[in-house]
Amino acid sequence: MLITTYFRKFLHSSQSSGFLLILCVLISLFVANSSLGVAFQNLLDTKIGTDIFQLNYSLSVWINDGLMAIFFLLVGLEIKREIVEGELSTFKSASLPIIAAVGGMVVPGLIYYFFNKGTEYADGWAIPMATDIAFSLAIISMLGKRAPLSLKIFLAALAIVDDLGAIMVIAIFYTDQLHWDYLGLSALMVVILILLNVFKFKKHIFYIIPGLFLWYFMHHSGIHATIAGVLLAFTVPTNVSVTEISPLEKMEQKLHLPVNFLIMPIFALSNTNITFKEGMVDGLFTNFGYGIIFGLVFGKIIGINLFSWIFIKLKISDLPDKSSWSQMLGAGLLAGIGFTMSIFIALLSFKGHAEIQDEAKFAILVASIISGIAGFTLLKYIGKKKEVLAELED
Repeated sequence: MLITTYFRKFLHSSQSSGFLLILCVLISLFVANSSLGVAFQNLLDTKIGTDIFQLNYSLSVWINDGLMAIFFLLVGLEIKREIVEGELSTFKSASLPIIAAVGGMVVPGLIYYFFNKGTEYADGWAIPMATDIAFSLAIISMLGKRAPLSLKIFLAALAIVDDLGAIMVIAIFYTDQLHWDYLGLSALMVVILILLNVFKFKKHIFYIIPGLFLWYFMHHSGIHATIAGVLLAFTVPTNVSVTEISPLEKMEQKLHLPVNFLIMPIFALSNTNITFKEGMVDGLFTNFGYGIIFGLVFGKIIGINLFSWIFIKLKISDLPDKSSWSQMLGAGLLAGIGFTMSIFIALLSFKGHAEIQDEAKFAILVASIISGIAGFTLLKYIGKKKEVLAELED
C-alpha cells in the first residue's frame, strides 16, 4: 500500500519526469560508449513497417517523427488552452514568446556566422538557432513551484515557435525537395479538422483519424512531421467554462502520463547515444566549436532577453505574470538547450562529413549541458530567494 502511494506521487509529480529524462540521458551516454554501443545503434537503425504505404522506417525515425508528434500534440494542447483562457489570453502576453523566439534564432545565428563565415563550416549557421523543447521543459519542470507557471508557459510557447522556425529553416535551406502534392493534402487535412471544430464535433476519434493522415502527408512532404502534432492540437475544441471539461482538456489529461513517462524517456534514450571519439574535445576550441557553444549559451540568452526588453519597453508585450527579469535570464539559458533539433540541422548541414558531424554533436551536447545547469541553478536560486522574502513578509 505504501509503495503504491509513493508510486502515485512519483507519477503525478512535475519533477519526476525531468529526473527520469536525465537518468535516460546518462544511461544512453553510458551505453553508447560501452561494448553495447554498436548493438544499440543497430537496434535504432532497425527498419520497422511496410513498403506498401512507404512507411518502412528505422526505429529512430519512428521515435523522432512519430512519438515526438504526440509530444508536440500535448504541448500544443497546453499552449492553446493558455491562449483561450490562461496566461497567453492577451495580445501582450501572447506576443512575447513569439518575439523572444525570433531574437533567440537571429542572435545565435549571427554569432555562429561571425565565427565561421567564409569557412567550410559556414553552412551550419542554423545549428545554434534551435531550442530542444523536450529537454528545456523537463529541466524547468524539475523546479516545481520555484518557477512561476507563467514562465513555464512562456518557455513552452517560445520553444514551439522556435522549433517551427527551425522546421521552416530546414524546409527552405536544408531540404533537397519539397513535395507540393503532399503539402496540398496536408492543407486539406487541416481544413477538414477546422471544419470538424466549427461544426462542434467533440469525440476525439473525429480528430485523431484526420490527424494521422495529416502526419502521413506532412512526413512525405519533406517538412518535419512533428508540426502535424501542433496543427492537430490547435483544431481540438475547447471552451472557457470552468464547470464543463472540454475535449481539449480531456485529451490533455489522457496524454500526460504516456508522454512524460514513456515517450520522453524513449526519446532521451534514442537521441543521446553520442559516442565520444578522439579529437572531439579539441574541436570545442575551434571557430566551429565557439560558434555552436557561444551561439547556444550566450546567443539565446542575449537574443531572447534583448528582443523581449525592446518590445516590453515599447509596451507591445508584457513580462510573464509574477516573473522577473532575472527569471527571464534563466529561461533564456534553458532555451540554449539545443540538442535534438540542433543535431538534426548539423547532420543536414554536413552530409557526408562524419567527422564534422561528430564535432558538432559534441559541441551541442556541451553547450546544452552548460545552458541546462546554468539555467536550472539560476532559477532555483531566484526561487529560493523569493520564498525566503515571502516568509519574512509573513
